[in-house]
Amino acid sequence: MDRYSEHGGERTPEGRPARAARPPLARIAASIRTERDHVGLSLSELAKRAGIAKSTLSQLESGTGNPSVETLWALSVALDVPFSRLVDPPRPRVTVLRLGEGAAVPSEHADYTATLLASCPPHARRDLYVLQVEPGALKASDSHAPGTTEHAVVASGRALIGPSDEPLELGPGDYISYPGDAPHICQALEPGTVIVLAMEHT
Repeated sequence: MDRYSEHGGERTPEGRPARAARPPLARIAASIRTERDHVGLSLSELAKRAGIAKSTLSQLESGTGNPSVETLWALSVALDVPFSRLVDPPRPRVTVLRLGEGAAVPSEHADYTATLLASCPPHARRDLYVLQVEPGALKASDSHAPGTTEHAVVASGRALIGPSDEPLELGPGDYISYPGDAPHICQALEPGTVIVLAMEHT
């Protein structure tokens, strides 16, 4: 088998989908600067609110940093904007993302990659992601912005997902909805686990 599936998209020699390309750093840098200027925060103040080093934020804004999903989530909460606004580019009305495409942001602490599929349009508060999660360290998430609700459907594999104090085991086709503004976790129980996640912001 060659490195491309019949449905398109590069694959590894073992036949698994290749990791999606990371979002351009220049776009993330410009988004962070724009949102920080919009709320009138200094570099130091935003870094303090997000709980990250000022040097890390400076590197991100200059386009030389290496952002993790945790860092971008912290910044989105500190700026009071959806995560998608920091990574999602403008798109035409009709958009098709094949497997392996999209802006993928990895975790620092687990084999966990979040790929944004669709950001919410004006006056709507909905973001859609596909998560590729492998067994190992669990992905623990702090509380997102107040009023956030997460909706998850397991597409393949099995996962432990939901509130940190009472997660549930889900299999293919199972759906769960839980508060995203309280601590929550996600942990793959089988290799190749894929989860479709919708985030609601009110």
